[in-house]
Amino acid sequence: MSGETALRPHHGLCLGFFEGRGYSGEFSRNMSGVLTSLTPDSPIRLAEGHDVLCARCPERTTPCRRAAVYDRRVLSLCGLRAGQLLSWEQFRQAIQSQILSPGRLASVCGDCRWAEICLKKAPSR
Repeated sequence: MSGETALRPHHGLCLGFFEGRGYSGEFSRNMSGVLTSLTPDSPIRLAEGHDVLCARCPERTTPCRRAAVYDRRVLSLCGLRAGQLLSWEQFRQAIQSQILSPGRLASVCGDCRWAEICLKKAPSR
């Protein structure tokens, strides 16, 4: 797959619940652009550390320790590994079947500052 997009594993969740709010206007515009550019066949490389969304985060200068924990939880629950290449649809399906449908969203990132938005929208068991 060529033209792959580097994406932190937990950002697969963020993109699914994104509603135009973010850390800054530039961050939100970037996130909207990335989301719009993804098609089911778009190749995704599960990134370790900063990715295409982090590139516009105004808080990027600080370590994202909590984000790394969220990434590990997504990888573990979905049976994926850092550096893995898969399609956007395959990634979304893994998130849906292993995190959202079983009601595990809060256990992955329930302490995130944006969790209230996501938890309201997430399917309940």
